[in-house]
Amino acid sequence: MGKNEYAYKQNPLLKQRGVQIDFTKKQVQEIIRCAKDPEYFLREYIKVISLDDGIVPFHPYPFQQKLVESFHNRRFTICKLPRQSGKSVTVTAYLIHQAIFRDNINIAILANKRETSFELMAKLQTSYENLPKWLQQGVIAWNKGSIELENGSRITASSTSSSAVRGFSYNIVMLDEFAFVPTNIAEEFFSSVYPTISSGKSTKVIIVSTPNGLNHFYKLWTDAEKNRNSYNAIEAHWSEVPGRDAKWREETVANTSEQQFAQEFECDFLGSAGSLISASKLKVLTYEDPLTSSGGLDVYENPIQGHEYLMTVDVSRGMRLDYSAFLLVDITSYPHRLVAKYRNNEIKPMLFPDIIVRTAKTYNNAWILCEVNDIGDQVASIVFYDMEYENLLMTSMRGRAGQVLGHGFSGGKTQLGLKMAKAPKKIGCSNLKQMVEGDKILFKDFQIINELTTFVEKRDTFMAEEGCHDDLVMCMVIYAWAVAQDYFKEMTDQSVREELYEKDKSQLEEDMSPFGFITDGMDDNVYHEKESGLVWNDTSQFDEYGVPYSPWEWEKRTYNRDNGPDPSWWRQY
Repeated sequence: MGKNEYAYKQNPLLKQRGVQIDFTKKQVQEIIRCAKDPEYFLREYIKVISLDDGIVPFHPYPFQQKLVESFHNRRFTICKLPRQSGKSVTVTAYLIHQAIFRDNINIAILANKRETSFELMAKLQTSYENLPKWLQQGVIAWNKGSIELENGSRITASSTSSSAVRGFSYNIVMLDEFAFVPTNIAEEFFSSVYPTISSGKSTKVIIVSTPNGLNHFYKLWTDAEKNRNSYNAIEAHWSEVPGRDAKWREETVANTSEQQFAQEFECDFLGSAGSLISASKLKVLTYEDPLTSSGGLDVYENPIQGHEYLMTVDVSRGMRLDYSAFLLVDITSYPHRLVAKYRNNEIKPMLFPDIIVRTAKTYNNAWILCEVNDIGDQVASIVFYDMEYENLLMTSMRGRAGQVLGHGFSGGKTQLGLKMAKAPKKIGCSNLKQMVEGDKILFKDFQIINELTTFVEKRDTFMAEEGCHDDLVMCMVIYAWAVAQDYFKEMTDQSVREELYEKDKSQLEEDMSPFGFITDGMDDNVYHEKESGLVWNDTSQFDEYGVPYSPWEWEKRTYNRDNGPDPSWWRQY
C-alpha cells in the first residue's frame, strides 16, 4: 500500500479508518505493554513541541509521572501546578492513551476560554500525528474542536460552561486552568452540570490549574487536602522543573513582581490586588461546611435562647444576574458570629420577604436592616406593613452627617432601611476592615471569603471585580455600618467604637475615613444647645439626597407627638 493510500484526507501523518496493518510480534508486545502502562506509552511514543528544538520526545519529570499515575488509578485528581511546568502536555498525552486503548469513550477538554481549549486540542493532535501508524486508531473526524476515532472514542474541546457539555455523557472530563473560570460560570457549572458528569462509576475528572485567588479551585483544593472530597491532590514546586534555580527565580521576579511570582510559581492562593481586607488576613481565613443547607439558606449555628441577632439584607431583581442575600449575625457579645446566610439569584423580590421574616422569627425575632436603594424598598415595605414585622430597623437623616440608625420613629426623613450611598458605604467598608482584621466578626462561609478576595478598590470606592459578585460582602458592609451607629449601642448595650479602637472620638472619625475626611455634620452654621442637647442647623443645609430641611425639623420630630418624646430616639442627639 502506498504511503498516502491510507492517509486521512491527504494527511500523511494520520491513518484513516479501515486500514489493515500486519503487526509484527514486537509491535503486538508494545501495544499490550502501552495499554497497561500509560507512563511507558508517554515516555516511549509521545512527542511534543519544544520552543527551542521543535518536535522532541516527551520525557516526563518525576512529578509528571506522579500525575499520570493518579490520572490512571484515581477517579478524581486535582493538580496545583506552577505556570509553564508542562501540565497541559502531560494531561493531553494521557488523554491520547485513553482514547486509543479504551473503546467508545467520550473525553471533554474544558478550559477557561474556548480558544484555550482549542490550543490544548492542537497540542493533542500534534502528539497524535507523531505516533507510529501501527499505534494509531483510524481517524473518522479531525476538526479544530473535536476528533473521532474508529474505535468509537471521541475527544471534544470547549469552554467550561453549562451549555458546553449539557446532555452528553462523558467518561473523562479535564478542567484546565479552572482557577481562571469566572466565579458565576464556575458556580453554574458545578451546580448544574458537574453532578451529572461525575456520577458514573468509572468517570474520571481531572482538574489542573495555577492558583488565581480564593475561588472554587481553592475550595476544591483545600477540601482535597483535608480529605473532605474524593480528589487526590497533587502539587509541584517550581524548582522541580529542570532549569529553574535561584538565579532563574531572581530573573523572573525582576521581570514580574514578588506577588505575581508567589501566585504563579509558588502557587500561593492570594486575593486580588487592592482588596479591602488585607492579603495576609485573607490567607488565613478558613471555612467550614454549614450544619444544614437548603434552597440557598446555609445555617452554621442554630438559634440560642436569649441571644440577639441582626439580619442585613441586599435585594436583587431575581433575574439570575446578582443575588438576593442576607446574613444573620449573633450580636450578643464580641466577637460577633455569622450564624446563617441566604444567597439566591432566582428568588423573586415579592417572595423574598417571606423567607426573610420566617428566618428572622426563628432567630428570636432578629433585628432586620434592609438596603432600600432599588427593589429593596418594596421588600422592606412588605416586611414592615404587610407582614407587620416590628423589628425592622429604620434610618433617619441628620444633615450632612447622613443617615443614622433607629427603630420605629416617624417623620419626613425616615425610611424603612438603609439607602446605600457614598458616605455609609465608606463607613461600612472601613469598619468592616477593622472588624474582620481585628477578629470582631467571625465567619466560616466560603462564599463570603470568595467575594472578599475580589472586593477591590475602584474609582475611590470598593466593588467586585468584573465577572465577580459582592452581594454577601455588601450585606457585611451594611452590618459593619450598623454596628458603628449610636443606636446599636442602645440595642445591645455595646459600643463597637470602644471595642475596636479605644480612642477618642476625633481619632475615630479619622480612622473611619480611608477615602478622605468625613465630617460629623457640624460646621459654623450649627448651634449646640448644651442644656437640652439639641442641634440647630441653618436652613441652607441639604441632606445627602439634595432635599433642603428647616432648622425646626428635629424639634418637631422630638416634641410634637401625642405621647411625648421617644427616649430611645432622643438619646441619639
